[in-house]
Parts: sequence; C-alpha cells; structure tokens
Amino acid sequence: MSKIINVVLSGGSGTRLWPLSRKSNPKQFLKIFNNQSLFQHTINRNQKLVDDFILLTNQNQIVEANKQIAETSKNFSQVIIEPVGRNTAPAIALASLAVDPEDILFVTPCDHMIPSDDIYKTCFNKAVELAKKEYLVTFGIKPLVAETGFGYIEYNKEDVVSFREKPDQKTAESFLKAGNFLWNSGMFCFKAGVFLEELKKYRNDIYQSCVNALKTIENDTVQIDAMMAIPDESVDYAVFEKSNRIKTVPSNFNWTDLGSFDALVSYFENYPMQIDTVQKLGGIDSNNSYFIGNKKALGIGVSDMIIIDTEDCFLILPNGKSQKVKEIYNFVKKTDSKLLN
Repeated sequence: MSKIINVVLSGGSGTRLWPLSRKSNPKQFLKIFNNQSLFQHTINRNQKLVDDFILLTNQNQIVEANKQIAETSKNFSQVIIEPVGRNTAPAIALASLAVDPEDILFVTPCDHMIPSDDIYKTCFNKAVELAKKEYLVTFGIKPLVAETGFGYIEYNKEDVVSFREKPDQKTAESFLKAGNFLWNSGMFCFKAGVFLEELKKYRNDIYQSCVNALKTIENDTVQIDAMMAIPDESVDYAVFEKSNRIKTVPSNFNWTDLGSFDALVSYFENYPMQIDTVQKLGGIDSNNSYFIGNKKALGIGVSDMIIIDTEDCFLILPNGKSQKVKEIYNFVKKTDSKLLN
C-alpha cells in the first residue's frame, strides 16, 4: 500500500542570517522559536499529515539533525547524506528512487515557519488529491507585499501559466497589482514515479546519474565520486518549468521562509510570544529598532536599525536592507573567514 512521505530537505547554510546562522549551526537548527528550531517545527507540523519521513542532508548537518530528530521522538525511515550538494533536482530524485513509485512525496524545506492549522491541512489535502491524479504539484503562497526575494508563479486557478525569476521592485509591484501571481514556496507534492518519469523525459542525465549514485550508498551516504557525477540543477529548471503535468495549490496559510533579518523582525512583530532572542530596542528616543541577541539592549536616538549580537560578532544594519547581508557575508569570507564557522 502506498504511503505519504515527507521529504525534508536540509542542506542550506542560512547565509542571509549570518552571523546568527553559521556553517556549524545553520538557520534551520537555531532553537529560537519557543526553544525549538525550524527543523523541529517542520517535523511537528507534518507528522500528523504523513505516514513517514525521509531526510536529505549533508555530512556537516547530520549529527545535529539526528540529535534534533531524537528530541521530537519521531523516527525517519530513511536518511540520505549527500557528500556534496547538487541542488534540489538530484536531492528529490534520490528520495524518489528510494521509495515505491506509487508513494506520494510531500517535499518541504526545513527552514520555513508555517502554522499547523486547518488552512494548511486543507491545502495539503488538495495537493495530495492532485498528486493522486498524477500531477506534479507546487504550493504557491498568496503574496502580501511586492517581495523581490522570492520567485513567482503566474497562475489561473490550479493551472500554472509560468514561473518567474526573483523580480526587481517594479516588476514585483506589477505582479502584486495583477493579482494572478503567487510566491513560489519551494514545497511540492507528487507520486515518486511520476516525478521520475518527468525527470527522465526532460533531464535524463540527472535521472541516470542519480540511479547510479543510489547504488553506491553505504551508511546512508552517497559515494562522493557518484555524487559529483550528478549535474547540479534546481528542480524548477529541471522539471517544473518544462513539464505539462504541473498544478499549483494557491495557498493562503501564513508562510514565511525567515530568510532575512527583516523577515525575522516581521515575524516577531506578528508573533512576539513565539520567537526568542528578538526584542524591540529600548532606551531614549529610539524608534522602530530591534535587537537580536541574549542581552538586554538599550539605545539613545536609534531609529530604523537592526542590531545582531553573537558571541564573537556584532552586525548593524538599517531596516529594509537585510537582503544585503549576503554581501557582507562574502566580504567576511575574504577577510575573516573564521567568523563564518
């Protein structure tokens, strides 16, 4: 009998939340959400919806992932460790090859925050219904603002008209005004066999190299030469932008990828009791400023700033500029790379 399996993708390093997020402790493992991590919230949110879990991760993250899985008291039937990342298409292909072709895979990043509520469950059930009809389903989030940090899906009911790259501000505003665009959440649902059929049709090189790689797995780990032989490609480019079997579920559950400090502050503003370490900056004549850290913070005449305090580094930036953190990350990579670890 087929199962519904949550494929949990854990490979990102969370560079846009540096210095809070580090190589040794990336965003998804930070226990700042009521003393739980985004990784653990993903497991808890989905365990009542699915029959099983598969983890796709890397060697740098497997120890912490196993530790945090144990704290949820939820077992994963399979773990696949990639010695080197090859993007989302190969990761999802390896998971699809490891299960029965009739199994339905619910593919999720592990660094998003979503309430486990009736709206989420309704959208999930709709995706499973479409997956059973042999569609490849993506979850599109109804946009609240003209966000430039996300890709977009142009849609008509459940039909996908086109996928769009991350836009500039003017284009994002036109998407929002048009009303028929969704944020691309990076969450998917489909039968494993259907996904592999489409991957084989459009990127047979990825399909064949993943078949070969799966045969080399020992101690949950793909042999490195076999992994290196797999082309590096996103699942959007490899399959979803080419296939004629795509559907979307327009979703209005509260979703955030918490991919920037502005997003983290916005989440704090909406759910102050659900996030630790974030506080509004106190003091004298300080307005619209926030402190992220474990100390009490006060300011004088500080306006529209975000201050991040970690054990070995401060980062100070204006509100609305947190997309530029990747630039300072690359600067530190060249000048003081030990701060990235």
